[in-house]
Amino acid sequence: MLGQVKLFVISPTGTEKVVELAGPGNSFAEAVMFMGVPYVLSAQTLTDSLILSIEKDMVLREIGASPEFALRMLAGLSRRLHGLIKDVEAYALHSGVQRVIGYLLGDDNLDETENASQAITVSLPVSKAAIASRLSLTPEYFSRVLNELETAGLIHVDKRDIHITDTARLANYQPR
Repeated sequence: MLGQVKLFVISPTGTEKVVELAGPGNSFAEAVMFMGVPYVLSAQTLTDSLILSIEKDMVLREIGASPEFALRMLAGLSRRLHGLIKDVEAYALHSGVQRVIGYLLGDDNLDETENASQAITVSLPVSKAAIASRLSLTPEYFSRVLNELETAGLIHVDKRDIHITDTARLANYQPR
């Protein structure tokens, strides 16, 4: 896949909850292929995207022919499951401020080989509203958290670019 796809559900009241933001090189909906049930999520492209659909028969044939392919599929599904479990943990045990900080300092944004105290810029890949939904926050609360972090001198917001002056200070921030 190339581009950006939002995977989401809509509640009976019309509230949208973003479950995942899939970017270049990501796949989605493969678990449904094995379950034989309709996909419970809706998908919407957020940018110009190229999505490749692969038939179930082809995937099953490749699994039978290549244990390495099967293991890569299992690893991908396991990563997604682990991510969903981390999400449930965050929603249940972390404040909104902690979830925003966790998103900004996520694995994709930090180079673990460098000193933990560094300045980085995180470019939000999608709208702030989509990220807020992904974090189970309202867009207004997400904006308030960004404002709080900016007022504390931990970040500088420039449209979709979030400049983090010191990752260690941000990681250790205690909300007011």
